[in-house]
Amino acid sequence: MLFGASALGLALTGGAFAKETKPPPKPQNVLSPDAALKRLMEGNARYVDGVSRRHDFKHEREALAGGQNPFAAVLSCADSRIAPEYAFDAGRGDLFVCRVAGNFAGTETIASMEYAVAVLGAPLILVLGHDSCGAVDATLKAIKDDKPPPGHIPSLVDAIAPAARAAMQQGGDVLNKAIRQNVIDNIAKLKSAAPILNAAVEQGNLKVVGGIYRLTTGTVELIAQG
Repeated sequence: MLFGASALGLALTGGAFAKETKPPPKPQNVLSPDAALKRLMEGNARYVDGVSRRHDFKHEREALAGGQNPFAAVLSCADSRIAPEYAFDAGRGDLFVCRVAGNFAGTETIASMEYAVAVLGAPLILVLGHDSCGAVDATLKAIKDDKPPPGHIPSLVDAIAPAARAAMQQGGDVLNKAIRQNVIDNIAKLKSAAPILNAAVEQGNLKVVGGIYRLTTGTVELIAQG
């Protein structure tokens, strides 16, 4: 399925190539990109309706101790109100999650997603923003006031600033527009990340999509697909 996965897996696992020939610990997670997205959204519907499944963590431990094959990777904001495993009613070993305030794809996150796709076989990446995002709001304020925030927070501002500036030029509901644009920008960044993610997209092995988590309902609204 995956373009160079063997070589990358060999390099990243210190030569443990034999692991790739073992049956996947969760066979039900071997899905096409479209099927993976469908499963994510079905899980979100259960979460919204309050009918999440009971996950058997105890009996999964043995299988997962020897490996993982998540059916999706999620780049989410670090906001404490956003929990992808809950929002998509997923069990352990189902989602490969990277979280950072402002849900942007920095170098380390791109590398992590490359690992998820090339080594673990994830067929889907979801960039998950959310309404009332404090990181995006702080970026808008820093730009408007022309005053950087303290500590290391300017690194977040720098990453989110292109989306914030684009929204400010449009006017209107600037915060929501910036949140949406930030998701779209990071979809594009991940889809074009060479040489691994862009090749997976071109070969049809990977889909990169975006969504907005609504705090009041728990609904994830898809906003871009590719």
